[in-house]
Amino acid sequence: MRWRNWAGNQACVPAAIERPRHEDQLRSIVRRAASEGRTVRVVGAGHSFTPLVCTDDYLVDLRDYAAVRAVDTERCTATVQAGIPLWRLNQELAAHGLALENLGDIAYQSVAGATQTATHGTGARFRNLSSAIIGMRLVDGRGEVVACGRDTEPEILEVARVGLGAVGLVSEVTLQCVRAFNLHAVEGAEPVDALLERLDDELEGHDHFEFFWIPNTRWALTKRNRRTDEPVRPRPRWRAWRDDVFYDNVLFGAMCRIGAWRNHLIPKVAKRLPSKGSADYVDLSYRVFASPRLVRFYEMEYAIPRSTVVEALRRVRAHVGQLGMQISFPVEVRFVAADDIPLSTAYGRDSAYVAVHVYRGTPYEEYFRGVERIMDDYGGRPHWGKLHFQTASSLAPRYPRWDQFQQVRARLDPGGVFSTPYVERVLGPVGG
Repeated sequence: MRWRNWAGNQACVPAAIERPRHEDQLRSIVRRAASEGRTVRVVGAGHSFTPLVCTDDYLVDLRDYAAVRAVDTERCTATVQAGIPLWRLNQELAAHGLALENLGDIAYQSVAGATQTATHGTGARFRNLSSAIIGMRLVDGRGEVVACGRDTEPEILEVARVGLGAVGLVSEVTLQCVRAFNLHAVEGAEPVDALLERLDDELEGHDHFEFFWIPNTRWALTKRNRRTDEPVRPRPRWRAWRDDVFYDNVLFGAMCRIGAWRNHLIPKVAKRLPSKGSADYVDLSYRVFASPRLVRFYEMEYAIPRSTVVEALRRVRAHVGQLGMQISFPVEVRFVAADDIPLSTAYGRDSAYVAVHVYRGTPYEEYFRGVERIMDDYGGRPHWGKLHFQTASSLAPRYPRWDQFQQVRARLDPGGVFSTPYVERVLGPVGG
């Protein structure tokens, strides 16, 4: 009955792992836990790096709770069960001529897991995934179903869109979608300093822009995506497989394994890896946004005000140079528009996200703590599903509507059925 997350850095041994198929089963699980004084946590794809879903009591696995309940092509909405993975949701929407407005760079997560942790893509004019939610059905801490939307329980909807599974067990979400669209993708490499000097122009000139600084070098890999009416012009299949699977995963994974054995060899191995070169193609949006991620890693990511990212990244680069170790994974930088969700990492401010990674099993504390100290200086908010060292006392001042979240949490889960030691570490006790 042991459960592990995707990265392998979190594990627990629940009293039971439940795999419901119907909402009544969700209610029954919560009611049973409440009557026994136990807790309930929910897992989708297990892509969070924190112990957010770990419990010694009831772990609800949503892999079988993944149906599409309704699609309205006139209003561009879709209602789905909480466990549907994003990759499958993308395909279902495409079959109806719809798409999500924005997506992250992987699509393995469940829709509930991605939205409950404020997962995001990139695009200075676009908000995170949770902002697409216009309706929800939750099972509260008493085992009762709560339906919330713009006209019914709007305050609960505001809070529950990013709830960390602490205000209720998500049963269904209704998403505001858009008409399916194509993206013109241009990818390549360039000097990072020149890129930072014209960063504002890059953000204004492209719908979706991100870059990856390669540690201990002057280079960055860039991804520029522009929405277009051009017909689909995808990469040849052999090229897509070579770039996304063989280069980015097989060869990169080999370098990471060598680096774990002999850290000082990373630069030498990296110089010998073949270059993908530049890419220029047009494809359906979801095929451009997400890429395969087969090499397992640990990650920390912080949201900071967009206006501070150039200075912050320069400090991160200096920190990496002082570590005395080689880092195999690039530092990823993305951009998201402000939103109004109380516990969203982009609440109330246009945000830049700085993400640092290490190969699975690599000691990361010195690296990650140093980056976190830098992000603290800018009021950084850690991604709720990624590693950090914060507590409720350090996080509360960074969220202007923290108290509103806690009030809704206490209303829906007065008995703390959805609370665990880790949940209380980052959110505090219910009613506290």
